Amino acid sequence: MDTVKDIQLLRKLAARYADIAALPIQEEKRKLWTEHFSLKRTRVPVLATFGMWNVWCREVFGDDRMECEDPFLRAQERELKIQIFQHEVVGDDFIQEPWLTLRASVKGGWVDLWGVDESMHAAGVEGGAAAFDPPLKSWDDVSKLRMTHHVVDEVETSRNLERLTGAIGDLLPIDVSRTPAYCGFTADISTSIAKLRGLETLMTDMYEYPAELHRLLAFMRDGILQNNQEAESAGHFTLTSSRNQAMAYDDRLEKRQPNSGPRQRKDIWGFCAAQEYTLISPEFHEEFLFQYQKPIYEHFGLVHYGCCEDLGRKINMLRQLKNLRSIAVTPVANVAHCAEQIGADYAIAWRPNPTDMVCCGYNEDRIRRIISDGLVACKGGFPHIHLKDVETVEGDITRLSRWVQLVRAVTDEMWL
Repeated sequence: MDTVKDIQLLRKLAARYADIAALPIQEEKRKLWTEHFSLKRTRVPVLATFGMWNVWCREVFGDDRMECEDPFLRAQERELKIQIFQHEVVGDDFIQEPWLTLRASVKGGWVDLWGVDESMHAAGVEGGAAAFDPPLKSWDDVSKLRMTHHVVDEVETSRNLERLTGAIGDLLPIDVSRTPAYCGFTADISTSIAKLRGLETLMTDMYEYPAELHRLLAFMRDGILQNNQEAESAGHFTLTSSRNQAMAYDDRLEKRQPNSGPRQRKDIWGFCAAQEYTLISPEFHEEFLFQYQKPIYEHFGLVHYGCCEDLGRKINMLRQLKNLRSIAVTPVANVAHCAEQIGADYAIAWRPNPTDMVCCGYNEDRIRRIISDGLVACKGGFPHIHLKDVETVEGDITRLSRWVQLVRAVTDEMWL
């Protein structure tokens, strides 16, 4: 049974977040992102985000910093505190939506999507390196693979929804997400195949076992398509299933709203990446990945492609995806080379190197120079600037808000 203390704490956070989400600035940000991804002239949107795998984020929002004793409510506490932090401390163009999302109990996770163990084997040192032990050591092992069907444990989902609604449902709507397990990174094939086969082995397979590799890729493509179709037939894609690593808005698509009811993939954004293929040639990328990704992502209304990989040599290939709307330009990419190819045909999701921005000191002259050069390179296009994958701010969380303010000042001077 939930403790009174936990519920009281969660209610205070929910009320505070609800006030933030109701501010007029949120609708201004929705308008900004809608016009930006509709390829209309706006100021340059700015994001500074982080994930729970980051060292400093674990320190700031780790379990030892949370107050709720119950693990389920503690997870909701963390999410609310992160969202409040994003608004009150970071102050970027991230939208605080007026609801809290509860992930349904959907079958399948990061380590068991294909019926074999994909988990990491840690080095045994806190914060140390980890490695995968690929389960497909021979091509005979492929017979062990099983795709994950779309199944939702509605009993457990209802139990969790009842707990959360009982605690804060009068303060914030609870959006239940039944988005399937194969979505985003888990649907891009690239992420899973590198874990299943091993990255170096995958590279040599392209030369030594191309037929076997093609059969494996086709199996994964078909499994993801079947899973996604099962979810769509069940009515489990909704407007909050949209993903594009930024704010998933566009004037062609309906606005995000909680518990929207069934939508088709053509009604929402899809997110695809190929981080593991960054060193693969454009020709092999297309042959041994992209041709298998296309049938998955052609179902979506709009698509963002790319996370941390350098796509500078592959933009012509990406143009084959007719619903492509946004392309990542990453810290290792040549911004000018990418922007020249992208032009005004797609949004430019530029991710400057966090090491240069906030992770190793905070040098305003360096930041201003890098951002200014990037904006010059993107002139005539539709860029947004996304500081992500921040592993440390060296104990100074104010760097994020100072970075946002400085970048906005630079963009105001140079843009529009």
